[in-house]
Amino acid sequence: MMEELLKRPFTRLLFWWITGIVLQVCFPLERLSVGVLFPVGVALVLPLFFRRQAALSYDARWVWGALIACLLVFLSIQMTVLTEKRLSTPSEPGWLQLKAQAVQFSMVEKLDPLSLSDDEKAILATITVNYRLAMTRELRSQFSTIGMSHLLSISGFHVAIVGRFLMFIFSFFPRRKVFRWLKYVLLMAAIWAYAYISGLSAPAVRASLMFTVYQTGILLQRSPDKYNTLAGTAFCMLWYNPFYLFDIGFQLSYLGTWSIMYLQPRFARLIEVRNPLLAYPWDILTVSLAAQIGTIPLCAYYFGKTSTVCLLTNVYLTFLSIGLIPLTLLWMLLPAGLPGSGVVQWVIEMLTRSLMWIVDRFSAIPGATVSMDYDFVTLLCSYGILVFGLCYFRMKSFPMLLSTLGLLLFILGWQLI
Repeated sequence: MMEELLKRPFTRLLFWWITGIVLQVCFPLERLSVGVLFPVGVALVLPLFFRRQAALSYDARWVWGALIACLLVFLSIQMTVLTEKRLSTPSEPGWLQLKAQAVQFSMVEKLDPLSLSDDEKAILATITVNYRLAMTRELRSQFSTIGMSHLLSISGFHVAIVGRFLMFIFSFFPRRKVFRWLKYVLLMAAIWAYAYISGLSAPAVRASLMFTVYQTGILLQRSPDKYNTLAGTAFCMLWYNPFYLFDIGFQLSYLGTWSIMYLQPRFARLIEVRNPLLAYPWDILTVSLAAQIGTIPLCAYYFGKTSTVCLLTNVYLTFLSIGLIPLTLLWMLLPAGLPGSGVVQWVIEMLTRSLMWIVDRFSAIPGATVSMDYDFVTLLCSYGILVFGLCYFRMKSFPMLLSTLGLLLFILGWQLI
């Protein structure tokens, strides 16, 4: 366990930073937090009086770890206080935010020539550039019923599609070092331009930051650890705004991403699929299953319901989105009247109608959603069961199995009470 933590230093930083945020929100400690700095002060003053003895005490790594933890908790508490004061005073959107929204609106206007209904254009504008003002309540309800609400917010799913499309295009570059750096610069510029035209929303910035950190590690040939990258981006986001921790999108995004990283490879190895025509749908199905396992308790807690058809709709709509999102963005950027644009327009219209047809049909299925009465205690116990269960399957430890069954029994008793 210690070796795993040493490979992922951002996980420790993130843990102590979140600890400070939770302490400040639950028990306001703006003034009392100064006491956390007492061990740090003692550690700095002690060598002045007992040089040899103090120097020997620092040989233990946990001493420095404890001091850094105290410092992080103090900074986290103070940053939470400052952010709370900043958010309490209303402020106008910044110049960059207003400019991004203007560019986003100009991109949406290019959808007018498409032979689509208003609802279809609203969906297309939402899943491509995050323009959600035209979305009706009925459309949002339909996507929620089939478990595809994440498609209506630019997140890691959309950034991954755009990034993969760009990496495919840039793969034709020569493999020299100069072109590798050129491909990296172009890729980063395109990804952040996509975040810009999506209105610089928090999920888009979060996903772009994660993509940037991961690609930078690959460029520097550092073999970046995916869990350390995930923790690093979360730490950066919470440093900027500690209250992102209580944002539903933030929680769903990171829990879903962690579930995909950990569970999807294990699900994919259950059945060895060698046929490439079947391997890709199988990968999409396992990704969807992994994401649902990680986010179902949170969705049940916040929304009081969960979808029963999400696995089927994820496969179909993911296939359509992989082609629809990059094609629509490309069509928006190309000048009107370019040879071949008519064919691209026809494909976009066909894919959009197919997507809307699937949403209409699956959302009308009786029992497509199941209501679930979840409180905070049940939520914590559900994730406790998930964590202890995964630890049991990995380590085959009897105490982990006992903890899993104990929490399951506690949930049953809690629901009965």
